[in-house]
Amino acid sequence: MADDPNPRAPSDDDRRALDALDSRLKSARGHAQDPLKQPGAEKSEKGGPLGLAFRVSVEIVSAVAVGVAIGWLADEWFGTRPWLMLVFIVLGGAAGMLNVYRMASGFGYAVGYQQRDQDPATADNGAAAEPEDRKPD
Repeated sequence: MADDPNPRAPSDDDRRALDALDSRLKSARGHAQDPLKQPGAEKSEKGGPLGLAFRVSVEIVSAVAVGVAIGWLADEWFGTRPWLMLVFIVLGGAAGMLNVYRMASGFGYAVGYQQRDQDPATADNGAAAEPEDRKPD
């Protein structure tokens, strides 16, 4: 230790190794990879049946959970235990089933339960076409 004036200073070999590591890290950061575009048999396709089943279960369970929470809080507030919780469990289940129906039928979350137009060439910006005899003069 007495012959090394600065024991923390890296040697030339260490500097070259750090520079090589730095260049490899920069190269790796420049090649960002999308996991959905990676080849492989174990990759599931986006929007596959497993994803759909998971989304359906989350929709129903979360709607019922919100109904339970609202019903429990309302029962505590009004002192009507367990009646409002039962009402809101039923309403939450119905809301979950409605969300699943909307998802399955293609309505999604479009305003007014209108189906989204998939072809932009036929889209009329949401305006309904009026019959010829009803157009204003």
